[in-house]
Amino acid sequence: MELNVTYIILDGFMYIEQYRVLYFIIMFTAYVLILCSNSTIVCLIWIHKDLHEPMYFFIAALLLNSIIFSSALYPKILTDIWSEKQVVSYSTCLFQWYIFYAIAGAEFWLLMMMAYDRYLAICKPLQYPTVMRKSKVNVLLAVAWIVPACQVAITITAASQRKLCTFIFRGIICNSTVYKLHCVQSVALHIWGMFVLLNLAFLPLIFNCFTYTRIFIIITKRSPEVRRKALQTCLPHLVVLFNFCWLGAFDVILARLDTELPKMVRFIMSFQFILYHPLFNPIIYGLKMKKISTHLRRLLCVGKPDTVHVEQK
Repeated sequence: MELNVTYIILDGFMYIEQYRVLYFIIMFTAYVLILCSNSTIVCLIWIHKDLHEPMYFFIAALLLNSIIFSSALYPKILTDIWSEKQVVSYSTCLFQWYIFYAIAGAEFWLLMMMAYDRYLAICKPLQYPTVMRKSKVNVLLAVAWIVPACQVAITITAASQRKLCTFIFRGIICNSTVYKLHCVQSVALHIWGMFVLLNLAFLPLIFNCFTYTRIFIIITKRSPEVRRKALQTCLPHLVVLFNFCWLGAFDVILARLDTELPKMVRFIMSFQFILYHPLFNPIIYGLKMKKISTHLRRLLCVGKPDTVHVEQK
């Protein structure tokens, strides 16, 4: 008995026939680099006891997000590159939509938890050990993953009930613009989508802005050494936050405005999400977080252990 499967044509690739091999090499190389770079730092945090601190657990969770995101999307993209026709089943498209926003929401919430952690560590150092216990860190991590996952699941469940009248999607991976394929636009789905956007993106962003502003106000009254250490730990988080907000802003504009963007713009920005962003976080944290960079140097300079030990002293 043959199942009735709905397929959607992905119309986001540019010059796929001419640059098929080049696309595959770039995407496959990027996927390997994403897995290796993110996994390496996550393993370092897991193995080394001096990295068993709340801040590093949140960083590990952030990098684990990149692994999950890439592993859910890259195999299908690599398959599409070699296929004569770039198509996706509607159920797979909904899965991509779910992963895209569940992971994005989790990133915003993890960055919010990291801002809270930095606020306590810098502004209330005496209370920090009692407040940020291991049990509380576990709860914060669970909330950062579960809340976005549940809210986005409601969105996808509602969208799956809508009838499709258009079967050509302007993109290479499915995101919230899939709703434009529906025969009738759902007001309830739009309202819920706005609520999810506010809850998963704007509220964490406001919290981050408020928290880091408070941190910077407080450290101006501290010694130069305290200011230096505070900036050293906060700067990587702020860079990652700014980068992610910039990418998120494009997705909001694309999903909420009716203006049709050029195909090339859509293609480039899709590559930003799936290629550039998962590689950005491990580079920033690997280079800018002193303890992580020290362990990375030790791992890469296996033949020079004495140099590393001298450097640490």
